Amino acid sequence: QVQLVESGGGLVQPGGSLRLSCTISGFTWGPYAIAWFRQAPGKEREGLSCISSSDERTYYAESMKGRSTISEEKAKNTVYLQMNNLNFDDTAVYYCAIGGGLTPRSDLYDHWGRGIQVTVSS
Repeated sequence: QVQLVESGGGLVQPGGSLRLSCTISGFTWGPYAIAWFRQAPGKEREGLSCISSSDERTYYAESMKGRSTISEEKAKNTVYLQMNNLNFDDTAVYYCAIGGGLTPRSDLYDHWGRGIQVTVSS
């Protein structure tokens, strides 16, 4: 059974940083891509960033470019999303997901974590 567990969320002040972690278990097929999404109240789910396991190609949404970094630590089956210069608009539930291709489209990901809250507040 494939499981993804997010961690590292919480409350942060504007301008602060967070590193989200996604630990994966039970996944045996490949190649694959891991992606981070978020969903704020009343808004659609947004694809933020993804990384390909085979060649480490990455994708960043415009909202994440220049202030975030996605990385994978294969030995720990964990993917990270480092986010800097956070602002109020970054408040949302953040999800990681695993699928077969490098894409920000949520419908192309097969397995999802339960999500973790990130709140940017002063």
